[in-house]
Amino acid sequence: MAGKAAAPGTAVLLVTANVGSLFDDPDNLQKNWLREFYQVVHTHKPQFMALHCQEFGGKNYEASMSHVDKFVKELLSSDAMKEYNRARVYLDENYKSQEHFTALGSFYFLHESLKNIYQFDFKAKKYKKVTGKEIYSDTLESTPMLEKEKFPQDYFPECKWSRKGFIRTRWCIVDCAFDLVNIHLFHDASNLVAWETSPSVYSGIRHKALGYVLDRIIDQRFEKVSYFVFGDFNFRLDSKSVVETLCTKATMQTVRAADTNEVVKLIFRESDNDRKVMLQLEKKLFDYVNQEVFRDNNGTALLEFDKELSVFKDRLYELDISFPPRPSESPSRPLASQKGRNTQALRTLTLSFPRAPMLAVGLLFSICLSSRPRPADSTRPPGQPLCSQRAHAPKSPQWGSGCAAGHQVAPVAASGMWGHCVSSAEAVVLRSESEEKVVTYDHIGPNVCMGDHKPVFLAFRIMPGAGKPHAHVHKCCVVQ
Repeated sequence: MAGKAAAPGTAVLLVTANVGSLFDDPDNLQKNWLREFYQVVHTHKPQFMALHCQEFGGKNYEASMSHVDKFVKELLSSDAMKEYNRARVYLDENYKSQEHFTALGSFYFLHESLKNIYQFDFKAKKYKKVTGKEIYSDTLESTPMLEKEKFPQDYFPECKWSRKGFIRTRWCIVDCAFDLVNIHLFHDASNLVAWETSPSVYSGIRHKALGYVLDRIIDQRFEKVSYFVFGDFNFRLDSKSVVETLCTKATMQTVRAADTNEVVKLIFRESDNDRKVMLQLEKKLFDYVNQEVFRDNNGTALLEFDKELSVFKDRLYELDISFPPRPSESPSRPLASQKGRNTQALRTLTLSFPRAPMLAVGLLFSICLSSRPRPADSTRPPGQPLCSQRAHAPKSPQWGSGCAAGHQVAPVAASGMWGHCVSSAEAVVLRSESEEKVVTYDHIGPNVCMGDHKPVFLAFRIMPGAGKPHAHVHKCCVVQ
């Protein structure tokens, strides 16, 4: 009996993770994190793999340098990665430069079975064949194989510097050229401020920053290619709308600081039922009494408030999700792995949905598809969740992660299969004719504490010439 034919195309795995807490408690967290990451690699067996990290090195990069070196060495030399004989690692270690430091880390691994792969030199404007393993750090601004920018200072809330920006690389595999963008957008600094308006002031800042990145990707300096954007987007649900919906029949009590008269807490009580507290809202606290609303049916009742990406509906496409939202995890209390979760603990943690209101973390896998306009009846599937923030810095519910596709590609996966993507029949493939899943969008370590964020991944296959409209006619790469 003939064996099953090998799947066509090149297997690709894209992973994104905010890894700040791994360096705050490396002894307890890194082993679990790496084990779960290697398991995903083993399961999907990618030939090309990208790992985008945010907050790389933790809150104090200088104090974590030894842990950073150990983490990088482990990834490059472990038995689980021994078949990846080429690698590129880009670490922003320039922590002394407030104007440039982003704490982003981008890792790219090439399997020995992948014979020809090229990376774009943005200064020479030509592709170069990738050989060997190389690590670049410190001043990435002078590295020609990437583009790195920190957002302009006037983009930052109150013009206060933080580690937010993006790194872009460009690759060519089997005549398919595409950009990979590691991004970290701004979080909601206060639930109380975010609740004041709809959309929130923080949402507007994120929109401005993401628009800046997308404009840079498609400007006139370089040829336009497909692109994937995946990182920490910090998207939130519309906080004001969520609170008003959850507390429709409640009365609000405002608590102010005695010395400054500043609002420090909002308490929403039921009109009857002994005026029981329904919701307490503070700068870093979103404590809602009925936690089931965030768990039932994967929290889909809240999707109507998931609005942040809609501004970019003609530029980005987001894949659907199949896993539930999860609470934040404290390294000492892996709540996600406990069967009987402590209700009070959940109330004092952040529930993260595929992006949402308040303080969440977002991942967006943006697959740039064709530049044709989106069909009028096309709708965006919900985004995807990611674990967000620390145990005692809770935020309102959120779907922080997502998979989005921009506009400009031919089929990314194998022909003879169908998919739903943003604006053309030449879309990302989701299933084969036999219903065999060929695209997987999921999180890593569902039952293990992975730090205060869950990594999220997208696994799929690229067909030759998928990234250029006419790549089947002529090669897309000019190599050196």
